[in-house]
Amino acid sequence: MAVYSIKDLEMLSGIKAHTIRIWEQRYNIIHPKRTPTNIRYYEDGDLRQLLNISILNKNGFKISRIASMDEEEIKAAVNELSSGTFEDTVQVDALTISMMELDEGKFETILSSNIRAIGFERTMLEVIYPFLDKLSLLWLTGSIHAVQESFISNLVRQKLIAALDEIPYAQHAEKSFILYLPEGEAQELSLLFLQYLIRNRGHKVLYLGQNTSLVDLAEACKIYQTDYVVTIISEAFTRQSVHQYLEDLKKVCVGKKILITGYQVLVQGIATGAGIRVMKNLDDILNVLQEIDQNELITSEIR
Repeated sequence: MAVYSIKDLEMLSGIKAHTIRIWEQRYNIIHPKRTPTNIRYYEDGDLRQLLNISILNKNGFKISRIASMDEEEIKAAVNELSSGTFEDTVQVDALTISMMELDEGKFETILSSNIRAIGFERTMLEVIYPFLDKLSLLWLTGSIHAVQESFISNLVRQKLIAALDEIPYAQHAEKSFILYLPEGEAQELSLLFLQYLIRNRGHKVLYLGQNTSLVDLAEACKIYQTDYVVTIISEAFTRQSVHQYLEDLKKVCVGKKILITGYQVLVQGIATGAGIRVMKNLDDILNVLQEIDQNELITSEIR
């Protein structure tokens, strides 16, 4: 069981610590515990309760009304809102609760309603990616267990694979991509979503997946005629030089344009240049894909 300070609750719920204290005093909505030295702390149930209250409050429920509702009434109201309201912060909070409770039904309802309303790509960009960012915060505070992270990751993975299956194979695509993760890198969800973004724009993709060695990548580059090689380095190379790895990568992917992103790329100060394009964030990735599409359009008009 995780233990939270009021600052942890503020960070995870988006509700100011001052407001939480007022709600405690006036409405008795959550009940902090105290250490033997009289320092207040909170537990998992308090965080779930506060996330539910946050969802209702952001959707016009006065705190006095919420305080009069019992736990089941609050849950029912949240379920109704999260299946029909598409404000991003509401959906992220609702997904967080579904993960903490290992509630696949709630997760499915939230995602399906969003996909029907705004489409799969926007759901990923506006709901799932912000949720995954919040997941990182929950890890840092020790708020979730490995089983909860595995539960939600597998559900998102299933959705991505199903969405990829719906995209027809691009027989006559102008551009082709190889996507892979280096040995020791675990950002599979991000790589799958990159595959979706690229294929959904009509390009061909060879997806090599996780734990791809440079030897295997070199063989793939010999066999498969690709324009771009795309990878993510976030967890690997924490004690190794990404610079050296990229020099080796360029040698096995001669003549290919390398697109790279990830935390270690930014931390180690990798810069765009010499056949390598660094993509700093999701917006940068979308801009690069837009540039590729625009260049392809100009080329086809010249022809």
